[in-house]
Amino acid sequence: MENEKYKELKMGERGVYISIGAYLVLSSLKLIVGFISGSAALRADGLNNATDIVASVAVLIGLKLARKPPDADHPYGHWKAETVASLIASFIMMTVGLQVLYTAVLNVFDGSNEAPDMMAAWTGVFGAIVMFFVYRYNMRLGSKINSQSVKAAAKDNLSDALVSVGTVVGIVGSQLGLPWLDPLAAIIVGLIICKTAWEIFTSSSHQLTDGFDETLMVSYTETIMKIQGVKGIKTMKARSYGNNAIVDTEILVNSTLDIRQAHDVATTVEKTLKREHDVYWVNVHVEPQ
Repeated sequence: MENEKYKELKMGERGVYISIGAYLVLSSLKLIVGFISGSAALRADGLNNATDIVASVAVLIGLKLARKPPDADHPYGHWKAETVASLIASFIMMTVGLQVLYTAVLNVFDGSNEAPDMMAAWTGVFGAIVMFFVYRYNMRLGSKINSQSVKAAAKDNLSDALVSVGTVVGIVGSQLGLPWLDPLAAIIVGLIICKTAWEIFTSSSHQLTDGFDETLMVSYTETIMKIQGVKGIKTMKARSYGNNAIVDTEILVNSTLDIRQAHDVATTVEKTLKREHDVYWVNVHVEPQ
């Protein structure tokens, strides 16, 4: 099972490389066209894609480090490297998001807004189409290898496509005699960058502080209680280790069971959680009822 997990991490890198390639092309194109056409919204969209490059590189580094096998000072492996990389990326994204907001607000109140060239709108449309197809690819890949990080990257791809759509709306609106719509769209883009950074920060910090989904805990408990020989559950604990779930539980069994029989029940619990819930590691302690 461990080898399969490492192979899945390797496959996940493919989707990250595609995202980085798309972001490199789109951020460069949007920033250049944004400055030429005078579109604050398109420049903000380009900066959004630039922060996505940093976030994607951080995820890529995390995936590579997570694939390193256990060593002397990391006996459990390096699975949390991906989570740490995401946390660092969130700080970078928040910094850029605040800078975009600051510049956009100044553009709104300086009273010198002019309608940008329609070339900016077509660039935004192109960016939205590209990111939508990147989203579809990464979502399929994430579902195939059951990778939460790749699925999260796919959702970020989709939000980038929607940001580009909003950018186009702002640019077209300014062409219709509402030039303030372009910097307003830039403000919205800045808010989206900050929101995405905050979501990545809260998710990463939750995992790093051993937070865990309570609904999954309930599901694990229900599964264990259905196993023959289990009379009850004394304790149930779980935590995330990268994208993997680790479960520690104390089960109650009939006090008349001998050591071998009690061990067999514990082994069944372990195998069932791994099979039905894809739990990476299960530690079962047996207590007499």
